[in-house]
Amino acid sequence: MRVVEATATVVRLPLVHAFTTSSHAKSWLQHVLVELVAEDGTVGWGEIASPSGPFYSSETVGTTLLVAREHLLPALLRAEWEHPREATEAWRKVRGHEFAKAGVDAACWTLWAQAQGVPLATALGGTRTEVPVGVSLGIEPTVDALLEQVQLQVDAGYGRVKLKIAPGWDAEPVAAVRAAFPDHDLHVDANGAYPATDEAFAVLAGLDRYGLTMVEQPFGPRDFLSHAALAERMDTPVCLDESVVALDDLRTMLALRAGSILNIKVSRMGGLTPALAAHDLAREHDVPVWCGGMHEFGVGRAANLALSSLPGFSLPSDVSGSGKYYARDVVVPPVVSRDGVTAVPTGPGLGFDVDRDWVIANAQSSTTFRLDGGDVVEVPSGTRTQGA
Repeated sequence: MRVVEATATVVRLPLVHAFTTSSHAKSWLQHVLVELVAEDGTVGWGEIASPSGPFYSSETVGTTLLVAREHLLPALLRAEWEHPREATEAWRKVRGHEFAKAGVDAACWTLWAQAQGVPLATALGGTRTEVPVGVSLGIEPTVDALLEQVQLQVDAGYGRVKLKIAPGWDAEPVAAVRAAFPDHDLHVDANGAYPATDEAFAVLAGLDRYGLTMVEQPFGPRDFLSHAALAERMDTPVCLDESVVALDDLRTMLALRAGSILNIKVSRMGGLTPALAAHDLAREHDVPVWCGGMHEFGVGRAANLALSSLPGFSLPSDVSGSGKYYARDVVVPPVVSRDGVTAVPTGPGLGFDVDRDWVIANAQSSTTFRLDGGDVVEVPSGTRTQGA
């Protein structure tokens, strides 16, 4: 395959409900949609779902856009490939910048699946027709407000609820939610907010009494040793997220027994290609995995959904319905969840149509590149082949 045109569009959408983690709060999200056009006119979409600020990781919308425009997309336009796994060779020399790579890599996969006339899930090796899903709830102003949000999601049919925690917002809200929902699948996520102190170890180990499915990423991304120490001390499984960016990190987790569950995020790991490899390695070692999310728009959500159809994803993934986050999404129809499951689309490629009018209405900037006689050139506005 050869990509002859590539577009990066920054899109901003408001959230239905403000979301607060241990590091920051947000009422809207800004992501970069990547559109690739092949020689025969086939189109593939991907999403760079980085946060706007450098809190979850060092990447931001600004840095990902810069890297995509100056390095990844031009390199891809100069490359020829037979399979999406080969497309990653185009940017092999670029170190880091996993979020930027993830959006371009996913666009290559959807382009290839569209060209082959198969669903993205089938292209990835997925076997499920529907996947169990859960929701992630942020830190609320009060425990009562949190209980209201949990009740809304339980009423909506979600069988798993994840709570964000942080120092000072942990045992009390967890105890309240568990008391109100004694049999619900509940887990907590700290996004690395806890220092590796005796007090933090005691607080986290004390969460054992609430029957949680897992405690996710309590310590900093590189602190495998503290995670391993906590795993020895707790009965509740420790799950790693930010710590595992590359396969080498997963091997370190396994060797140190720093976690017994893995959150695979397409964005964090640099795309569907490395996410597939992480799934396979975790499965070899009998480590349960689930697909985490970055509040993706429908494009990224569809890619996560396709990935979640693989056999190793044995825990509910963060691929809930679009309506949980956005009043109107960028794909039609929107992603819909019912009774705690989301159906895997059966149409070719992404399985959803991109709502170009809505993308245009919410676009903050758009840059298109085209291959012209062996050179990569920026295309003036209004002269695109497809045009978002």
